[in-house]
Amino acid sequence: MAETAPERRSALGPLAHPVFRAIWIASLASNFGGLIQSVGASWMMTSIAPSEAMVALVQASVTLPIMLLALVAGAVADSMDRRRVMLAAQGFMLAVSVALALVTWAGWISPWLLLLFTFLIGCGTAMNGPAWQASVGDMVPRTDLPAAVALNSMGFNIARALGPALGGAVVAAAGAAAAFAVNAVSYLGLILVLLRWRPEVPAQTLPRESLGAAMLTGLRYVALSPALRVVLLRAVVFGVGASAVSALMPLVAREQVGGGPLTFGLLLGAFGAGAVGGALASTALRARLSTEGLVRVAALVFALAAAVVGLSRSLPLTLGALPFAGAGWVLALSSFNVTVQMSTPRWVVARSLALYQMAAFGGMAGGSWLWGTVAENVAVPAALMGAGAVLAACAAIGLVLPLADAEGRDLGPLRQWTAPPTAVPVDGRTGPVVVAVEWRIAEADEAAFLDAMAERRRTRRRDGAHNWMLLRDLADPGLWVERYEAATWHDYVRLNNRPTKEDAAAFQRLRGLHRGDGPPAVRRMVEREVQGTERDGARVARELAAPLSDPTRMP
Repeated sequence: MAETAPERRSALGPLAHPVFRAIWIASLASNFGGLIQSVGASWMMTSIAPSEAMVALVQASVTLPIMLLALVAGAVADSMDRRRVMLAAQGFMLAVSVALALVTWAGWISPWLLLLFTFLIGCGTAMNGPAWQASVGDMVPRTDLPAAVALNSMGFNIARALGPALGGAVVAAAGAAAAFAVNAVSYLGLILVLLRWRPEVPAQTLPRESLGAAMLTGLRYVALSPALRVVLLRAVVFGVGASAVSALMPLVAREQVGGGPLTFGLLLGAFGAGAVGGALASTALRARLSTEGLVRVAALVFALAAAVVGLSRSLPLTLGALPFAGAGWVLALSSFNVTVQMSTPRWVVARSLALYQMAAFGGMAGGSWLWGTVAENVAVPAALMGAGAVLAACAAIGLVLPLADAEGRDLGPLRQWTAPPTAVPVDGRTGPVVVAVEWRIAEADEAAFLDAMAERRRTRRRDGAHNWMLLRDLADPGLWVERYEAATWHDYVRLNNRPTKEDAAAFQRLRGLHRGDGPPAVRRMVEREVQGTERDGARVARELAAPLSDPTRMP
């Protein structure tokens, strides 16, 4: 359970919570190790396969697993103890990094073997990400969550600003194998902290969903949650525009301001410094602006900075613009992340974050390719100006599709449902389960009832119901039947355990429209196939009384 919030909120407030502070510091060290390893791998590839394509594949091999495995990682993080998931991922990356260092030190490394190792490290990073991000809500109270997310972004950007320089120094002094060894050591602190952390893990009353079912559940939840759909759309657009500055920064250093590697390092540092400043200012800005307002300002500031960088031929001017781009980067992405976390109940938060991560990374990957193509075929300034236009469009989209203000939402579990007794024996695999809820509605309330049922349909389907429909009795027009299905009895129980306290208001609205003598009648039935003609009545009775356990049958 998250600890009690400090009375005074500040940008550094989450660091007052010992668990978050320890894991944040350990993660910062691990981020440094990862960037040092990245420098070592890129430099090693230039030595053993001096091909631009192979060098580019080093970064692709690390980021590709994040795209491919994000939803899998989210499903695993929601289904299992997140601390154990992080420990497994960190241990796996430690083992791979040690192996990479030893193979390199022994002189056995080859281009494709190097790519295999970096791909495996990327797989570990992908599996760790959703579990780590979702666990932040278990380490700090809800009021400190925005600042905690911003601090995580700040930590990464501190490492991104300083890590490459440290990596270059390590490689220059001791070689790529030493860089890989440093990365291996950087995992130890986080592993030790995670071993000591003992979060409260909710008791499991149901068996875990299969991996495929858990992934589909996450996709369905996000698809049927308007607030989350808006975040994903805005994240894609922002990612496309924001990717240009980072992707084209080497060209900016060389062609726009006529510099070399040192200039490139200065530009990276300026961007990173702005990101750190944006993270530190985030709490104060959130006190003055709504989430949507903050994202609009961040996108517009980033757009202006990208345009200045594109048009500038002056190193001081470019260095002056990049901190604003870095601040816009952190403020927008942390706002998206916070909105996802605060708009999602805990049981599905890792999957929602994974899908957000896929959207943001997908936008960045596509944007990097797009702006690289524009820069190659037109010019670097044209690419950066185009990126600025996309960022301005991201802000403009907010006029039509604003981000929801999620801070006041109560998405804690409702916990008002208990499994009903059944006269027919059932087990967890019994199904499909068909549910019919009978509503008695006055003619004057029909419009309000249909409006409420539209929301009911969305939340039922979001939580796992299949084949939802609303029926009206032709002989008795005041009788309406809400009908839906669940694949198995366990799925039916899960569906009824997922409503939140926020959902209770919509249900009470429906109950207020019901004109029956008592609460709406609920009929729970099990679908049963009838094959042929059976004359043995006793055997039919025995079959109908037996538990129905056919997990392969779907509604």
